Amino acid sequence: MTEPRPQQKSLSPRNRPSQQRSLERRQQIMETTASLLDKVGFDELTTILVAREVGISVGTLYHYYPNKQAILYALGVAWLDEMDSALRDITSWDVENLSLKAFVERAVDRLVEVYRNQRGLLPLVQALWAVPELRKLDVEHDTLVMTHMAALFQRMEISSDKGELGRLAKVFLELSHALLLVVVRQPAAPSRQSLADLKFLIYSLLNKHRSAF
Repeated sequence: MTEPRPQQKSLSPRNRPSQQRSLERRQQIMETTASLLDKVGFDELTTILVAREVGISVGTLYHYYPNKQAILYALGVAWLDEMDSALRDITSWDVENLSLKAFVERAVDRLVEVYRNQRGLLPLVQALWAVPELRKLDVEHDTLVMTHMAALFQRMEISSDKGELGRLAKVFLELSHALLLVVVRQPAAPSRQSLADLKFLIYSLLNKHRSAF
C-alpha cells in the first residue's frame, strides 16, 4: 500500500547507538507533532513550535525533517501502516464461517483501535486531504480500505459483481471513516452509542445486499 521502505544495511556496533538515537529522536518529533495537532490544529502548527516542545533547535529539527509537511508525511505513513496491519488481520479471518453480525462487530472494533491509537488524527486527516504534498497518502488510504473490503465482501457473498462490490466498499469507507473520526473524539457514553450506530448502519447495508444476492 505504501511505498516500499529501503532495506537498511547492517550496522557495526560503533554506529548502532547513533542510529538508535536518530530513530528515537524521529519518533519523539512525530509524537510531539501528533500531540500538538490535537492542541493547536494544522494551521497553527509550526516547526518552531515542534522544536520548542521537543527541546531542540529548529536547525536540529531540520536535520530530521526539512519542514512540517515532512513530519506530517511521516505521521501519515505510520497511520497507513497501522491501517494496513488492521486490514490484513481482518482479511486473515475465516469470514466465510462468520455470521454477518459477528464480522461487522469484530471488524469495526479492530478499525476503531487504529483510530484511537493515532493522536491528532482529525487534523492529520484534514492535512492529508488539503496539502498537495500529502494528497497521495489520502488516496492510498482510500484505495487500501476499498480493496480489502471489496475482497472481503466477495468472500462473504455480499455480491458477485465487481462494480457493485467496489461501490459497497466505497460506501463502507465513507461511512466508517466519517463516523470513526467522530467516535474517537466524543466522550465515553456518546462514543459508545455512535460506535453502536455505525455497526448497525454497516450491518443493515451489507445484510440488505447479501439478502438480495
